[in-house]
Amino acid sequence: MYPAPFDYVAPTSLEEAVEELAQRGDDARVLAGGQSLIPMMKLRLAVPAALVDINRVPGLDSIQEANGHLAIGALVRNNDIVDSDIVERTNHTVAAAAPWISDPIVRNRGTLCGSVAHCDPEGDWNSVMLAVGAEVVARSATGERVIPIADFIADFFTNTLQPGEMVTEVRIPKYTGRAGGTYIKLERKVGDYATAAVATHLQLEDDGRIAQAGIAMTSVAPINRKATEAEQMLVGQTPSAELFGEAAQAAANAADPETNVRGPAEYKRDLIRVYTRRGLAKALEIAQGS
Repeated sequence: MYPAPFDYVAPTSLEEAVEELAQRGDDARVLAGGQSLIPMMKLRLAVPAALVDINRVPGLDSIQEANGHLAIGALVRNNDIVDSDIVERTNHTVAAAAPWISDPIVRNRGTLCGSVAHCDPEGDWNSVMLAVGAEVVARSATGERVIPIADFIADFFTNTLQPGEMVTEVRIPKYTGRAGGTYIKLERKVGDYATAAVATHLQLEDDGRIAQAGIAMTSVAPINRKATEAEQMLVGQTPSAELFGEAAQAAANAADPETNVRGPAEYKRDLIRVYTRRGLAKALEIAQGS
């Protein structure tokens, strides 16, 4: 199928881009990598009246350390993250997830910010962002606001951007002590959506107790979901296999998977339990070695 007719604009500055969005409101969509948007347009699941192509806008393609966070711009491709020494050094969960994003062709064009804005519950990045406590920077013609990722994800394929806003970067907190994390995913073939996946993050106190914990799940709920109860069970505790097992069961209990072609619901729930336990163990191993 072919997309419905649409206007195409290619601004050369951020100011021009947000002005176009302000004028067109809900009728416009931002085009960066297009790896989610274009297929949806071809299936007529998305029918924007205009595309605002931001690929000519300078300053959106960087990965930087600034003000206690890692800033990933709206034009940073997934393979840029795979190859980034900064990401490898500053956040293990993000580094572990990057090679799992779809397939090499999609990683060459697709962007982290675009995936975050897409809010596909089968997408990997929003689970990672939930686990590490990321923030989304939204820009409009009237200013900028910073939105915690938990507040940014509104519903199935729905975010909390206002008409005229676009995502310019995602901010990921830098480690302030010994920390680690990972992303574990089961897919039927290379490039497939997850049957189930879990992002984990741990930060330790000087005495070895858990200062921060992040656990988030992919493809087992209508949105990417944090395992909040499991996280709370971990904070302030001394890590142990028994503790991780209890938290893993709490994460599995928080999952709400569907039975479909990727497997029965109980199978996916058990994957969440196993992957959470493994993910926490790997996060601890990395944190203790840092």
